[in-house]
Amino acid sequence: MTSSPLLHLSGAVPAEGRDEGVAAHYGELYGEQRALADGRGFVDLSHRGVVTVTGPDRLAWLHLLLTQHVSDLPAGQATEALILSANGHIEHALYLVDDGETVWAHVEPGTQEALIAYLEAMKFFYRVEVADRTDAFAVVHLPAGSIAEVPAEHRVRETAHGRDVFLPREALEDFAAAHGPAAGLLAYEALRVEAHRPRLGLETDHRTIPHELGWLGTAVHLQKGCYRGQETVARVHNLGKPPRRLVFLHLDGSEVLLPPHGAPVRLAADGEDGRQLGFVTTAVRHHELGPIALALVKRNVPVDAPLLAGNTAAAQEVVVAP
Repeated sequence: MTSSPLLHLSGAVPAEGRDEGVAAHYGELYGEQRALADGRGFVDLSHRGVVTVTGPDRLAWLHLLLTQHVSDLPAGQATEALILSANGHIEHALYLVDDGETVWAHVEPGTQEALIAYLEAMKFFYRVEVADRTDAFAVVHLPAGSIAEVPAEHRVRETAHGRDVFLPREALEDFAAAHGPAAGLLAYEALRVEAHRPRLGLETDHRTIPHELGWLGTAVHLQKGCYRGQETVARVHNLGKPPRRLVFLHLDGSEVLLPPHGAPVRLAADGEDGRQLGFVTTAVRHHELGPIALALVKRNVPVDAPLLAGNTAAAQEVVVAP
């Protein structure tokens, strides 16, 4: 993995694990969060994979493979989509935009090779070309409300949460100089958790389906034609009973440590020896809300039940209704 040149910025502390290669923070965790919340600064997401699809059939072909309706996607309109297994389990999450000639997508770090292998296997007679552009292009995020001007030659995904900019890697340092202050992944993740937005590999495991995370509203089109896993999506949607549901947790602020990814979730009344009902997916420290988390729990967990996240007391808010 190539480390970002922005790790040389003052105060930069490298992220670890799946986000290795960019900064976790630049020395001001809460200040960086507040800047993003106020529409200032940017986040270096250059560790994420960048995949492009070109060719006259690109949108019609992707429409057959993705959970999202993209056959008539207007140029410049951002969307997100999933690729599912035959059983409807989430395998890939793509954040994409078409510029009129090319579909640009960014994906979780290290997942682009498996994604491209699947896409290449599905090309058949379609006039498309799939490319891994991770070495040549980087992604940076401008928060909602940012008035920063982006050069016209850069591709932009604009959503309610801000703008994702695809730019040449050699332009990263100039971009940082023009659009600072820089905010790290910890600040970005805190605002993601606050917004209840799932992330592949954190809020998902090998058996997660879109309904459990609220992804039906943003990444799945329920009226489009067939795609791999569509039968599971339709069946669970019609029955209205996904096996698990995403919840938002307010954590006890007196605990020094945050519960790690995978920490068991139990009913508080049952104590630490109680039956596991789910697991913590992401826990963060928020500049206003304090320690918060997302967790995936069994559908029938009472929505008003106090919980234990690891050994930390937690009050839940509904994200996906049971």
